[in-house]
Amino acid sequence: MKYKMLVLDMDDTLLNDDHIISIENKEMITKAQELGVHVVLASGRPTPAMIEYAKELNMHTSYMISYNGAVITDLSSDEVIFEQTLTQEQIHTLYDYSQKSKTHIITYLDGKVVSETHSEYIDVELNITGLQHNLVTDFKASVYKSAIKCILLEEPSYLKEVEKDLKSTMPHLSICMSKPFFLEVAQTGIDKAYSIKILAEKLNIQQSEIIAVGNAGNDLTMVEYAGLGVWVDNVTPELRDRANVIVASNNDHGVAEVIRKFILN
Repeated sequence: MKYKMLVLDMDDTLLNDDHIISIENKEMITKAQELGVHVVLASGRPTPAMIEYAKELNMHTSYMISYNGAVITDLSSDEVIFEQTLTQEQIHTLYDYSQKSKTHIITYLDGKVVSETHSEYIDVELNITGLQHNLVTDFKASVYKSAIKCILLEEPSYLKEVEKDLKSTMPHLSICMSKPFFLEVAQTGIDKAYSIKILAEKLNIQQSEIIAVGNAGNDLTMVEYAGLGVWVDNVTPELRDRANVIVASNNDHGVAEVIRKFILN
């Protein structure tokens, strides 16, 4: 068997637009797992917002990469085997930047989404994750310890300009777009590819034996790192030429197509 690990982004890749895993995708993932392929979910989502999907796929002995690579969880023991956070000082600096750039900012503490403001874009994150919203009067005072990541949120065309400026202002941090209105910020060097490399080494899997499937900027490092990098057809347009293969969209069971073409055959 050529490929031993299949890494799947969730939103807009594995999940359709209704945030559901299609029957076709589920059946093919089951077949891949029966062949001994390590199927790994890799998402920008917080860990708690991924667990039910992992259970649905019977991934009891697999691993899960959450927060865009900042956390790896061993699902067989429910143990966090890797975690990298932003410091309290870094988060406060990002808050100051958000004030200057007129963007909303959220982080995650004690299983809740923390912000000082409310917006339609924050509502999207709340709906996706199902986490409670801790709407605070003083963001800095409320962020009293390190946290996994922050997201800056605003209208897409404006946020694209903010992305360029933030990368220039804070080049030491990991910065990427996960949705057109989500600009994600994590600790230095943290991304999905970094955590896949850690996991592959643990499982004695070679880079050439990995397939990674995604659709957006926060998937780019893993798609370029994997032996076979795949976009679903609804990929962010400017990224279309940055993968080895493009398959059907998230609404047309693209993940199932990957498994049929490159794992079952």
